[in-house]
Amino acid sequence: MKSYKEKKSQQYNEDRNWDRPIASRYAGGDYKLIKVFVEGYNDVAFWRGIFDDFETDKLKFEISVPLREDLAKGKRVLLDMIDDRDEDVLLCMDSDFDYIFDGKTEQSRLVNNTPRLFHTYAYATENYLCYPPSLHNVCVKATKNDTVIFDFEQFLEKYSRIIYPLFLWYAYSARRKTEKIFTLSDFRSSVRLNFVDINNNGESTLEWLYRQVRKRIEILERQNPEWISDVNHFGKEISKYDVKAENVYLFMQGHTLLDNVVLILLHTVCEKLRDMSTQRISEGKKFGVALKNEVSNYNNSLRNVREVLLNNEQYKECFLYKNLQKDIETYIEGLHLD
Repeated sequence: MKSYKEKKSQQYNEDRNWDRPIASRYAGGDYKLIKVFVEGYNDVAFWRGIFDDFETDKLKFEISVPLREDLAKGKRVLLDMIDDRDEDVLLCMDSDFDYIFDGKTEQSRLVNNTPRLFHTYAYATENYLCYPPSLHNVCVKATKNDTVIFDFEQFLEKYSRIIYPLFLWYAYSARRKTEKIFTLSDFRSSVRLNFVDINNNGESTLEWLYRQVRKRIEILERQNPEWISDVNHFGKEISKYDVKAENVYLFMQGHTLLDNVVLILLHTVCEKLRDMSTQRISEGKKFGVALKNEVSNYNNSLRNVREVLLNNEQYKECFLYKNLQKDIETYIEGLHLD
């Protein structure tokens, strides 16, 4: 009788179907095709946008999600594929905390030291999508209004400085596998923007957030005084990975940043930009049916803010992306395609 491990291995090899011919989007041609597996369907477009920059007549990439009959998905599935994959298979995943935990946990050692495995360096793909220098263009695409009424870079730098101490508490407790001290749910609720006032570039919102964060830190320090020194040391330790107070938005949980911070900001700013555009049209020289048609044409040109953000590719100047870019370039150089 086969052991449980042998049964799982057999099922895994049957499910993966790696030897099945892949339906390439390229017709003919003498090129090397590399299969790239990602965590989920939402990640396909992101990694497609990255590997587009590396394709040539001699090298193509096919991005897909591993097919499995069971319900397993995500990063764990990719990690389980490490030992059994072919030479022409790449694994691409979110770093989560594995980049900054490098060597301190078993999974981080696996993620950081496995050949043909690429990770985001930022916590997740969402952190790149929310890259502050790109957010004004997201607003322009959604509202068709190029007026600068909000400085996203300045706001998110100040936001990061405020939440940085809480980030250290949450990340450190995660590394120690004692998340109950400060859970993800607690962190998410503590750094969420419950309201946004874009006047004075969000200063009143940031002041409110600062008060909420200070209250939470006081509670954590009062309940866990023995952790204070360790948490501070942890902050110094991860600074070698360029985790700084002003850029911690790159290393916090991606969905928290996207859903609880950036989308709230974008919706508020875009609503103001849409109102400005409508008012400008109304104050023009058109009246009656002509005015109504102009407003209707403008409204029909608007795009969903979330959809625009999820298609954002203007993050490639981020210093963390440069690390990923270098990793892929090194891999390609090792293929010796010339």
